[in-house]
Amino acid sequence: MNNNTETVENKVEDKLNEMSQEKKDNILSSFNEFKSYLGDKVTKGEKLGLNDNQLALAAKKIADYLATHEEPQNEEQYLLHELWKVGNEEEHHLAHMLVKLVKE
Repeated sequence: MNNNTETVENKVEDKLNEMSQEKKDNILSSFNEFKSYLGDKVTKGEKLGLNDNQLALAAKKIADYLATHEEPQNEEQYLLHELWKVGNEEEHHLAHMLVKLVKE
């Protein structure tokens, strides 16, 4: 893993840890809110020059955090949560698909 990738992952983790529970609840209140939040972060990452792989690593970091710290609040989140739990590191291509989804 290169330093730029580690920096991206560390920044994502720091932001998630700093976020208030109220803000997290707002983002997770609906799947559309979650997609909007992730889409905004992907757009910002692109403006910073992150490539698709780095964006997917950031999405993976977010998914890892959500799977560990947050309960799904709707059916779509529950499905993503279950898919994330059964996948291993090599199978977490779902992060790439989430980035692609919010870029559309």
